[in-house]
Amino acid sequence: MKISPSKLNMFLLYKLPAAYFTGVRTTHLDDTSCHVSVKHRWINQNPFNSMFWAVQGMAAELTTGALVMKKIKESGKNISMLVANNNASFTKKATGRITFTCIEGHKIDDTIKKAIETGEGQTVWLNANGVNSEGVEVSSFNFEWTLKVKS
Repeated sequence: MKISPSKLNMFLLYKLPAAYFTGVRTTHLDDTSCHVSVKHRWINQNPFNSMFWAVQGMAAELTTGALVMKKIKESGKNISMLVANNNASFTKKATGRITFTCIEGHKIDDTIKKAIETGEGQTVWLNANGVNSEGVEVSSFNFEWTLKVKS
């Protein structure tokens, strides 16, 4: 089965309902990039009338994770994936529609290739930046993904 934005959104509904009900949606996915959007609403706000940091984190993680899942599927190998580390910075209140983008699909290709060749677990750091509708960055997330070929 090909991984697509609509299939990822259905996956959220059944496997990650907190992300789905707070409005996290995949809008674009290709070999190099993924875009995930979420709109500030009552259900996902904090007491300061902006988007709760954890909702931003779910959208950012999905942005990087969807790329990893797509690349694993394309490899044809049975590879496990897990977030080992993450960090984030917040530069502006997140209000309105926030779109997270990861454009580092090439890094995943290299990491999967190395994991297959060596048979050992590999790690890759992927970045997802969140920007508002004016194009201003509101947050930046980094996730360290571990990838290992299952035996």
